[in-house]
Amino acid sequence: LYNQSCEEDLHLQSGPSFCCTLDNVPLISKCGTLPPESCFFSLICSTGSFMVVVIVLLRYAHVIEKHQNCVLNTASLSTGWICAAGLMMVGNFQVDNAKVLHYVGAGISFPSSMLFVCLQSALTYRLAKTQGEYYVAHLRLCMTLLAFVGLVLSGVFFCQESFVLQHASAIFEWVFCIIIMLFYGTFAFEFAGMSGDTMAVLARGGSLGPAGRELKLETLVGMGGQPHPHQPETMSI
Repeated sequence: LYNQSCEEDLHLQSGPSFCCTLDNVPLISKCGTLPPESCFFSLICSTGSFMVVVIVLLRYAHVIEKHQNCVLNTASLSTGWICAAGLMMVGNFQVDNAKVLHYVGAGISFPSSMLFVCLQSALTYRLAKTQGEYYVAHLRLCMTLLAFVGLVLSGVFFCQESFVLQHASAIFEWVFCIIIMLFYGTFAFEFAGMSGDTMAVLARGGSLGPAGRELKLETLVGMGGQPHPHQPETMSI
């Protein structure tokens, strides 16, 4: 057990740092406070923040190409980018050096990431047409529920002074983050069918009103190999 890893009891320890105290609970933030771990922690969080921005943008463009823009899609884009900003703060302001900014970043990234997966789960169900797409939607819903439970329990236990509950909080925090990363991995199902036309829809204003929706139809027809120089306005969605 973690307590048994200490070479001597807490009341016999002396020095600037102590083993098996609340300050030594293996929370994610605590694992990246001292160099060289802090360097890798900042690098991983910064890289992860950039990847979140890219993945969220690709998903946003993919939804526009496949269906049309909607409130859920726009909200997911905004929420994902807010999560990326919070993750950047978490990684570059270590908890032992800038506690307030670190907790502000955590307070942004954790709830926004939870909201993002909720929105994406709802969006997946809304766009699902085939049996395989419904399987992906069911998978994301299960992961969303598990992530929600992990986040709630981590937050509740984190506020307690109990040494055991603090460790439980750390465990659920790790579980939550792993589930969120696996959730992002499920976008591989959609991204496998993406092409240059996906980003072209976004770059050419695919999310803007009737004109953007007409462009979406032109793109879908173009993917079928049939030229379509003009789309009648009556066919716009």
